Amino acid sequence: MKRKLFSAMLSAFALLLLMGASAVPTQSQSTLLAEEESAASTGTALETEAQFQDPSQGDPQGTDVKPWTNPLPDSPAEDTGPAESTDPVDDKLLIDGQPAPLTLGKRYVQSTSYVSLSNMAKELDPAAQTIWDGSTMTVTTEKLSLTAKVGQLYLVANGRYLYIPEGVQLEGEDQVSVPLRVVAKAFDAVVGYDGATATVTVTRGSGAVQAGDGFYNQDDLFWLSRVIYRESGNQSLEGQMAVGNVVLNRVADPVFPDSVEGVLAQKNQFSTYKSGVLAATEPSEESTIAAKLVMDGGVVEETLGALFFDSGVNSWAARNKRLIATFGDHNFYG
Repeated sequence: MKRKLFSAMLSAFALLLLMGASAVPTQSQSTLLAEEESAASTGTALETEAQFQDPSQGDPQGTDVKPWTNPLPDSPAEDTGPAESTDPVDDKLLIDGQPAPLTLGKRYVQSTSYVSLSNMAKELDPAAQTIWDGSTMTVTTEKLSLTAKVGQLYLVANGRYLYIPEGVQLEGEDQVSVPLRVVAKAFDAVVGYDGATATVTVTRGSGAVQAGDGFYNQDDLFWLSRVIYRESGNQSLEGQMAVGNVVLNRVADPVFPDSVEGVLAQKNQFSTYKSGVLAATEPSEESTIAAKLVMDGGVVEETLGALFFDSGVNSWAARNKRLIATFGDHNFYG
């Protein structure tokens, strides 16, 4: 009986010891308890730490963690590809639909759009090579050979003479400037204008104008250069062109014959043709250039539309036709 009573007392004592041990927190347990109490008091500390945990490090607790996001306001933006060019452009001049660079130096001379010859050439053909000798710029591509001399009323492209009423101009020390339409024609590009948006458009073509040898009708050139020389060889280049314009205006008019020789052969018109003097005439280089200029569309604006000319005051045209202009030593009539 005493032995049973002693065993019961030992068991009770052991139970009291175990209960006491569980009631006293260890140091690590105390620390965890303090952190939990701190979290409870601040409300979001542990939650915030979990939100910013890098998922690549794993979750030692085995719990779900929200995906990591960079909270900094200057985090790098998503890559959307190469940045667009910030070079200044002219959105009123489009080349194949794209705004042209301001380096073309577009400006207006007597309502005509002028651009830098060298820069425009490289826009139309990036392989274009330019040489400047102080008075003349030469542009060369695989298909085109072009020269433009400052002060001249034309440029030459593949043997074609393209009229420039205000002349080839020089900007600064070496920037040759020519009309946009003329350099575009040399490169066989088409120039258009959208009135609704006031936008000039340039559309690339073959890269070069047809060569003069194949373009100029040699029979027309033969007669036109000679009549220009005989009638106005002592006049300025534009004075000679104006005479050539009259002849070609007649060719285009249904009232007159449809060839240069036919116009010259008409009765009571050009006596030098019938006498044979015209055929025997050797034209000057300038008269030949004048003929090529008008055959390539060059028109002296002051005498636009003229069908007759004379150098006197008592001609049939003077008595019967409207005077359009007096240019050089000639009167021009419509």
